[in-house]
Order: sequence, then structure tokens, then C-alpha cells
Amino acid sequence: MDRTLLGGLAPSAFLKRHWQKQPLLIRGAVRGFRDPLTLRKLMAFSRSEACEARLVISENDDYEVLFGPFSPRIFRDLPEKHWTLLVQGVNHVCREARDLLYRFAFLPYARLDDVMVSYAAPGGGVGPHFDSYDVFLLQGCGQRQWEVGTQSNLDLVPDADLRILRRFRPQGSCVLSCGDMLYLPPRFAHNGTALDSCVTYSIGFRAPTHEELKTRFLTHLDDCLHIAGQYQDPGVKPTRRPAHLDNNMITQVAAVMSRIRWNRSDVTSFLGRYLSEPKPYIVLAKQPNLDFQEFSRRARVEGIDLHPALPLLFHGKRAFINGDVLVMKSGSEQAITSLANERRLTAKQARSARRALPILHGWYGNGYVTLGNGDPK
Repeated sequence: MDRTLLGGLAPSAFLKRHWQKQPLLIRGAVRGFRDPLTLRKLMAFSRSEACEARLVISENDDYEVLFGPFSPRIFRDLPEKHWTLLVQGVNHVCREARDLLYRFAFLPYARLDDVMVSYAAPGGGVGPHFDSYDVFLLQGCGQRQWEVGTQSNLDLVPDADLRILRRFRPQGSCVLSCGDMLYLPPRFAHNGTALDSCVTYSIGFRAPTHEELKTRFLTHLDDCLHIAGQYQDPGVKPTRRPAHLDNNMITQVAAVMSRIRWNRSDVTSFLGRYLSEPKPYIVLAKQPNLDFQEFSRRARVEGIDLHPALPLLFHGKRAFINGDVLVMKSGSEQAITSLANERRLTAKQARSARRALPILHGWYGNGYVTLGNGDPK
């Protein structure tokens, strides 16, 4: 990778010194960066069901939040200053944003989340706040001033539309110009203000809470675990206290519950399924109907691309996609893991993927992959 992305640091040095420890300001992180998005394009994405969009209008210390998809009319009525359009998941619909996201593939795909792009009119911002995840803030066109601070008081303004810090105490500030980037670890307070009309690319990382992991894992166990039998009490005795919860019942049910077990393999299966699910708003459209012979012929000429919004993960012999698990058959592993790591198979790789092509044909029918470089609509 180009070391300018991390300010001349190798990924190992960056991860040791800064990752989840301290911020890093990187001047010229992306050399010759050309902003791939105009306001017109971002407005178009904000009308799409494939992204999530918010519009923040600020006046003094008050912030009004509107949620997309937006009609074109709403943008005609905006003031000249103090508003911000934020579009989540731009990497799902924009190849340049997707390429930007995968510049950070020195970290596992299971941790990469998405690219949020914000356009701000002069004075625009979303107020002082903190994120619960790591974020890289890459500046596109224009300039934005960032104030950053470490503070133990993370109380929020009550009843606000946004998670605004009640008492923000900045300890430093910087101005980012096109190609500059600021890395912030989780829970670092920060506030960005547009000095002129500007665009910022936020590369965010997935960091589920322990509570979310617990809930989803228990759901996973409920789906996968079956305990045979039914409650019985053939030796029950007459009672004079019918409202009393019987100790024998408690003992029997406790014995049933103690049969709930899981191991490392169960956790691996859960993580693979959970982390390979696309965003809830992503719809996987089925591709044109191609029989296996035609699909194979075209794949060997055009290559195969993974759906831009779909993670593909693997561990050992298991591959995970769209919340499903596949045990890779002998001879298919190289092609499937290459597709997972590179997110595409070249035509040459497809010609060597004879054992994997039946699997990929099924994935093509489900909308998981496409032929060539064409993005799904």
C-alpha cells in the first residue's frame, strides 16, 4: 500500500502507535486526490434506496435532522449556509468510494464498515460528538476545521435530534484541505465545521456492542440448537399450595437448560453468518437467467465481481455470505477465498476455478456476484 495514506507509517507501526490509542493528522494522505463526487451526485444517491441519507440544518446550537430518501425539491429550499447532507453506504453505489474503502484492507473486512460522504455548506456541521468506532476523515474539496478533545464527560444534550455533547472541551484543532486525513479512535470528542462548501469522506469501522453480540448469538443458538423431549411430571403429588412454584419443576427445567452448550466452532459459525449479512436496506436483485454453460463461458472471459454491498468471509473450510454458510468442497477453496480477499476473480482465475464455478453460478442467480465489472443496479 502507499505509505502516504498513514503519514509514512507502515500499517504495523500505525496499528501499534495509534489504532484505538491516539489521533493522527495526515497531510496529503491521498496524493493528487480528486473528489469523485459532486453535490449533484450526492443528492442523487440521497434519493436512492441503496443508501441512507440525512440532512442536518443548524441554527446557533440547534440542529434539525431530516431523513431520506429525499425529493429534489428539498434541496431547492435550503439556506446558503449551515446545512449538511450525509449519505451512508456510498461505497455500495460508487466505485471510487469503494476503491477508497479498500485502501484500508490492512484491517480485516469483518471490521470495515462503509464510506459515509458528507457535503456541507459554509458553517455546516453536525455538532460536537463522539463515535463509538474508529474513523478516518478524508477531506475532499473545500476545507473543514476539526476540533478534537479527550474528555471523560460524554453526557449528551437531552432530547436532541443528534447525539450532541453537552460540554465539549476541545484541546486542539486543525484545518483539512483536499487529500488531508484525520484518524480518530473511538470515543474521541470532535466537532467539524465547514469553512467553505466542502466534502468529507468518513471511513468507518464495524464495532458491535457486547449487548448486540449477546442478543444475536442467542438468536443464532435458538436457530441452530434443538433440545428433544417435553416437560413431564408423572410422579407429581397433590398440593395444598397450587400457586407455589414446585422445586421439582425448577430442578427438571434447570437440567434441560444445562444442556445448552456451545463451543468455538459455534462462535465461528455465528460470527461468519452475522458479519456477512448486508445492511438491512440492501436488496439483492437476481441477475438475468443464464444456464451454467453460458455463465461459465462468460466468466472465463469477463471475470466475476462480488456484489459491492455484500461481505464474503471465510474460516478454514467454511465460507460465509449473506448470512449463510458454505462448506467449501475440495478444489474450490482457492477461487472462493481469492474472491473473498480481492472481491473479484479475473478471467484467468475464473478459467482455473472449475470446481468453484457451480457454486458461483448459484451465487450469480441469487445476486451475490456479477459478471465482469458491471455493478448491480
